[in-house]
Amino acid sequence: MYVIASKEDVVRVPPNLLGEDFHKLAERLTQESFQNKVEGDGSYTVLVRNIEPQGDGRIIHGDGAIYQKVQFETLMFRPTLHEIVEGTVCEVMKFGAFVRFGPLDGLLHISQIMDDRIDVDVDGRRLLGKDTKRELRIGDSVRARIVSLSINERNPRESKIGLTMRQPGLGKIEWIQEERMKKEDKK
Repeated sequence: MYVIASKEDVVRVPPNLLGEDFHKLAERLTQESFQNKVEGDGSYTVLVRNIEPQGDGRIIHGDGAIYQKVQFETLMFRPTLHEIVEGTVCEVMKFGAFVRFGPLDGLLHISQIMDDRIDVDVDGRRLLGKDTKRELRIGDSVRARIVSLSINERNPRESKIGLTMRQPGLGKIEWIQEERMKKEDKK
């Protein structure tokens, strides 16, 4: 899920900023260019650190800016299909719940929460199992599996991530612990 990688890329230093301390400027521009962005492989860059300018920059005729090669480390969040994640319910809707894990949110559709018919209490911000009386509320910790994944590179917060909790070992953390206790009691 989280990966640390060393990278090398180029940042554009506009001519109006050339009077500033160059090392600090290169750090700031590198962070602005790469931090909180999604790359082509669906990785979300959470943090950029240990930024070092490499060699001399280049000036392109007619631009006036300096293009500086920089080397840096990134902390990336890289969700994968079928990965098991733990997160917190951050929103309850008529059609399910949104779960925040890492810097992104995934949708836990009402049909993927439990093997029970579900009543939706939008005002109470909870989902309630009709037979089991189990409830899912905002702030509950859950374990789920990623079943669909479409990362939006332009706006990562609008990514489409589908989750399920209808498999053994998944669900609200308290439900998992209850099931574990039942199995231990049977032994």
